[in-house]
Amino acid sequence: MEYRFSPEEEAFRQELVAFIKKELPPGWVGGMDDSSSEDWAIAQQMRQKLAARGWLTLAWPREYGGMGASFMQQVIFTEEMAYNRCPGKDVFGVRMLGPTLIIYGTEEQKRRHLGGIARGEVVWCQGFSEPGAGSDLASLSTRAVEDGDDFVVNGQKVWTSGAHHADWMFLLVRTDPNVPKHKGISYLLVDMKSPGVTVRPLVYMAGYHAFNEVYFDNVRVPRSHLVGEKNQGWYVAMATLNFERSGVEWSAMARHTHEEIVDYARAVRRNGRPLSKDPLVRAKLAESAIEIEVSKLLAYRIAWMQSQGRVPDAESSMAKAFGTELLQRLTLTGLQIMGLPSVMAAGSRWAPLQGRLQRHYLRSFGYTIEAGTSEVQRMLIATRGLGLPR
Repeated sequence: MEYRFSPEEEAFRQELVAFIKKELPPGWVGGMDDSSSEDWAIAQQMRQKLAARGWLTLAWPREYGGMGASFMQQVIFTEEMAYNRCPGKDVFGVRMLGPTLIIYGTEEQKRRHLGGIARGEVVWCQGFSEPGAGSDLASLSTRAVEDGDDFVVNGQKVWTSGAHHADWMFLLVRTDPNVPKHKGISYLLVDMKSPGVTVRPLVYMAGYHAFNEVYFDNVRVPRSHLVGEKNQGWYVAMATLNFERSGVEWSAMARHTHEEIVDYARAVRRNGRPLSKDPLVRAKLAESAIEIEVSKLLAYRIAWMQSQGRVPDAESSMAKAFGTELLQRLTLTGLQIMGLPSVMAAGSRWAPLQGRLQRHYLRSFGYTIEAGTSEVQRMLIATRGLGLPR
């Protein structure tokens, strides 16, 4: 079967690609995060330009600042942004919180927050994981106690991507410790400028700062910032996570990296012939190309489900587990093909691809952990997708 974009979708894709090439700085190869002030400034500029065209929130309803575009247009946008390593997307606000608020938020919450996300004016982060609650998210212990019209929050979150730049956080807290752990969780929206919020950086092994620890010391959150019902936040959070896991970024990032490895194999000679002529190298790259196509089709399937009004569940876990593990396998394959020079860091004159592949490999381990480990994804596929017992 051959899949093709409609003429309208293809025209949009070409317009988007032309825009990206025009707006990104000359020679842009893409960073892995926004550690430097220069990269963050570029990301902010791109976010504003994308918002001005209405592209940040393509598939949102028009009444909430979107363009009412098809889910496939949204997939095209996400795919091309990831393939071109283009900064500017606020994944947490646009893809996760926004759709969650459209389903569960009050009209006041939608009016207050959705417009700022659509205009690229507000940056969000996610307060889910804790030192003792990652894969078993329902074990979280950050507490919120009602005091008049406020919740008073105390506790710690960890691995909070982008908290050092974020204006707001959507946060899971325990509001009833005396019921089964899934039943006593609530979902709050927290202004990161609130007194008592402290952000500390975490630098991962690739040498970048994207993650953070966030501490809450008697932080007061108005009760009007509760999304959904009190103690029912687990179900709201599951919807948020399904939106997070259903992206096409994995296959798009892998495709770009695969092309770089192929170009390297064609250009570099070993034992008198190009690496691309080595049967083992060819077999490994062919296998990776097949896996990239599988990953893309898993993501396209999710877009089709959403276009039919269905909420992906196990399908999102399939796409997330396969896509993130693909990135890890692919980057390891690239390092093996390049040999010893591949371990040289960025800045070394001998580092292939300016050290990017080494960094992508180190970063890939985090992809298989964040947003739910591969083990958790397999459990969800087994129980929710195949109906197997826990």
